[in-house]
Amino acid sequence: MRYALGIEYDGSAFCGWQSQAGGGAVQDAVEAALAIVADAPTRVVCAGRTDAGVHAIEQVAHFDTDARRPDSAWVRGVNSHLPSSIAVRWAQAVPDEFHARFSARGRRYRYLLLNRSQRPGLQVGRVGWHHQPLDARAMAKAAALMLGEHDFSAFRSAECQAKSPVKHLREAGVCRRGEMIVFDFSASAFLHHMVRNLVGALVYVGKGAHPPEWITELLASRDRSRAAPTFAAAGLYFAGVDYDPAWNLKVGAGDTALFEA
Repeated sequence: MRYALGIEYDGSAFCGWQSQAGGGAVQDAVEAALAIVADAPTRVVCAGRTDAGVHAIEQVAHFDTDARRPDSAWVRGVNSHLPSSIAVRWAQAVPDEFHARFSARGRRYRYLLLNRSQRPGLQVGRVGWHHQPLDARAMAKAAALMLGEHDFSAFRSAECQAKSPVKHLREAGVCRRGEMIVFDFSASAFLHHMVRNLVGALVYVGKGAHPPEWITELLASRDRSRAAPTFAAAGLYFAGVDYDPAWNLKVGAGDTALFEA
């Protein structure tokens, strides 16, 4: 039987989602907990791999098992064997044709940027930080220029393994909520470090180093060296996944209430 899981995690202490030789990945912890409940080795596949220090509001993963357990066992039972920074929020049986990654129609990310002169204390590791005042309106204007289908080579890491740099950005929103600037992005797929590189460029616009139209120049250049440095991972959240309603999954926009203040 195949199951889908909704998972949230604080990525601060992990090397990212994907298992690595030295261990320490979110995937390692989830698989170890599932194996205890299933009483057998269990592999998981996620909708979108996250890097070291990146968090998830609602990651989606699937796994196959011969074990017969109530759905509650895949939630409360698995959670009892996970570190406190990872939690399964829901579990449900899905058809064998469902695939967490390949069935996804879109993915969403949110970046939280603390914009004040003092560095974060209470929120350290969970927000990015920029000490100079930023013009959120100019950043929002620049973000609007990113919308649509473009070659995002100027915002792609050298390690990116995607077959094509052309992506369709469906949402690129910027708004200020007090001392916090919130960035929201959605697309069918993202390049490696794409969101953090987009945020870095928007911060350059926000501090007045470039006008909003600079974003158009960067896109046309397809030159990563002309863009801003990659922004910190701490403020980045995998915010959710979009699937065809026919799958009848429990996913939605993700529980972002705690991230809007």
